[in-house]
Amino acid sequence: MIISNAKLIDGRLVNIEIQSGVIHKIEEVQKSQKISDYDAKGKLVIPGLVDLHTHLREPGREDSETVLTGSMAAVAGGFTAISAMANTNPVADTAGVVEQVFRLGKAAGLVDVNPIGAVTKGLHGEQLAELGAMADSIARVRIFSDDGKCVSDPLIMRRALEYVKTFNGIIAQHAQEPRLTVNAQMNEGSVSARIGLPGWPAIAEEAIIARDILLAEHVQSRLHICHLTTAGGVELVRWAKKRGIQITAEVTPHHLLLTDDLVENYDPIYKVNPPLRTEKDVMALREGLAEGVIDIVATDHAPHPAEDKDCEWQAAAFGMVGLETALSVLVKTMIETKMMSWNDLIDRMSIAPARIAGYSTQGQLIAEKNHANFTIIDTDRSWIVNRDKLQSQSKNTPFNGYELPAVVTDVFHNGVQVLKDGAVVSRGNLAND
Repeated sequence: MIISNAKLIDGRLVNIEIQSGVIHKIEEVQKSQKISDYDAKGKLVIPGLVDLHTHLREPGREDSETVLTGSMAAVAGGFTAISAMANTNPVADTAGVVEQVFRLGKAAGLVDVNPIGAVTKGLHGEQLAELGAMADSIARVRIFSDDGKCVSDPLIMRRALEYVKTFNGIIAQHAQEPRLTVNAQMNEGSVSARIGLPGWPAIAEEAIIARDILLAEHVQSRLHICHLTTAGGVELVRWAKKRGIQITAEVTPHHLLLTDDLVENYDPIYKVNPPLRTEKDVMALREGLAEGVIDIVATDHAPHPAEDKDCEWQAAAFGMVGLETALSVLVKTMIETKMMSWNDLIDRMSIAPARIAGYSTQGQLIAEKNHANFTIIDTDRSWIVNRDKLQSQSKNTPFNGYELPAVVTDVFHNGVQVLKDGAVVSRGNLAND
């Protein structure tokens, strides 16, 4: 297949030839010339996005999302690889469950679906899960997380860090001290005091980050901080990196744009864990991401059916969908504000996450002999988010009605066009396994 008139990040207009899932040839063109199977019409081509934090809900909560519908949402958002969190039912704490998720991803055939294993059995925080068996399974799990629940016992956390070190694995921690967040509903601050909702203090996140930084340093293992939300947390990660500790961190798009002021109307669409924080925290997160203290952007895509969100605040589930809006929110918050360049965005949303997770065929620059996993974007267009038109099975987006910049038009996964003019065009089949 030949894609003509694609614009690279350095401004060159090129034709891209794909053979057997690999970029076979890149040829610069002097002016637009349609000589191909697909005319990119001068749109920007970048490496496919990689998400290290996706909730796909299958098995167990297929009313919220499935591996297929989550893959479709990922493609619509420009992703070519996603990482499925372990809080399914049954929990992904055995080789059998992670292999099931892996095979479902192969059957969907749209993106690479990489299962994340649980750290502890049943996410109960009491006994280590089958870390070695999951690592040796066909899913080749290297990231482990009890996300949604913190590994709060320091001894269990230490043992987990020591165990995964044997195969260069990573523990991805949901940093939330449970005793400081009992019944917490939103960020603890002036808004929570004014409207009477129990608060989730920043120190509950920062205390766990600080503890785990020291544990990671002590055992010389790899630690990843999920969905960082506080200014203090950014400073802790900065300090750890200066000491040479093996730590990485992520931030979600919604924590780069939304603040706890939005909770004043008690709309559960803004209920998320960790919670929306203050404007000061938002700016610190943006600065940390621009600086590289925060390594990557991850969506924390958390789908829920309508009955779990369209209810009173305290009864509502925590979480937001984010795969389909992530790129545009980053363009709005980081590129339009001139805090980051497109090169920086490509690093934080593709190259760095693939490197951290060891996804060898992802996060590669648009260059000859690299795998043909890339996304084409119309940077001159904007779009209005309509939750009813999302590919995700759930519609709990906080951005409904927002006008956002940059439109993902096309996605190629292993050389196959899986999104064309904004529509999913291929789902693959089990024969691809």
